[in-house]
Amino acid sequence: MQGMSPKELQYLWKCNDTIVKLNVERLKYMDLRRSLTPAILSYDGIQYRYMAPGVMETSHLNYIREHLRIISGFYGLLRPFDGVTPYRLEMQAKLPVDGCWDLYQFLGNRLAWQLASETDTVLNLASKEYNKAVSPYLPKTVRLVTCIFGEMKNGTVIEKGTKCKMARGQMVRWLAENNVTNPNELKSFDHLGYRFSDSMSEGNRTVLLWVQSRKNRVL
Repeated sequence: MQGMSPKELQYLWKCNDTIVKLNVERLKYMDLRRSLTPAILSYDGIQYRYMAPGVMETSHLNYIREHLRIISGFYGLLRPFDGVTPYRLEMQAKLPVDGCWDLYQFLGNRLAWQLASETDTVLNLASKEYNKAVSPYLPKTVRLVTCIFGEMKNGTVIEKGTKCKMARGQMVRWLAENNVTNPNELKSFDHLGYRFSDSMSEGNRTVLLWVQSRKNRVL
């Protein structure tokens, strides 16, 4: 990326002139060894705001240290307290790397096999773009449990981007606060209007539906 022009980077990043200028400066002076910030405190997207790691108790931080992993287009697979530098690079960016046409091909099965070396159960709270870098490559010895935060519309579960991001962050916080280690406990999640739906869930697909009122609901 340091060898690309600002115009090429804007096409890659798909952002406005102000963001391009900021990130071109970041690239120019990027240092991957010094002045780093813990990954969990570096991201400010909606899901991280609802996770609110900056106000977590020590026991909750210890939980995410052990259980949470973050997929990054720039770094690959991060532990919460790995040091990172500011960057801009989405996983789905069309960036040729080392003879590969994009990041998915470049990373291949590496993220999945790293996870498989650490656990036999993965709870998927990633967006589809980031999940694509892991789930197709997980060995069959690893159970993949996917959480779906949705609403019913004409008999179909519909996911809405912003509300899903909010719920994913809140879910991580809830997992840490309750020291959850068994996927069956996900049925108890009860935040932001989402409730477990037994009728829509099956196997390793855990569906939580948004309901306006706790009264008169059928899940």
